[in-house]
Amino acid sequence: MNIRTMLPKDKFDVESVEKLAKRSNDELRDILPELMEWLQDGNWPISKPVEDLLLRFGDELIPHIQYVFQTRDCTWEYFMLTGLISRLPLECLRMLKPDLERIIECPTDSEILEELDEVIIPMLNQL
Repeated sequence: MNIRTMLPKDKFDVESVEKLAKRSNDELRDILPELMEWLQDGNWPISKPVEDLLLRFGDELIPHIQYVFQTRDCTWEYFMLTGLISRLPLECLRMLKPDLERIIECPTDSEILEELDEVIIPMLNQL
């Protein structure tokens, strides 16, 4: 079975996420980028269940999170910071420290408007 056929169809498709949660990490690894896309809006019903699923991957998520930071999509960054990233273990946060510091030191205009520093500074203070 192609695991991609099991991906959620829309922001309300929590049932698909529940089915994916029963799969092994090895089976899910290839669809991590697609799952990360469901975190673009923390208000979507699917967002929290996808976060719960992704947390199983720990530091394997770092490159995917760094990709989100590279997109400069400040809304996605915000929801990643207040959702998934805030729930990761401290060792993962340490791995993201250069990315978080970049946002503090050289934010884009959008990152300033989104007030990402208010979310990031408390995270950096934990380190």
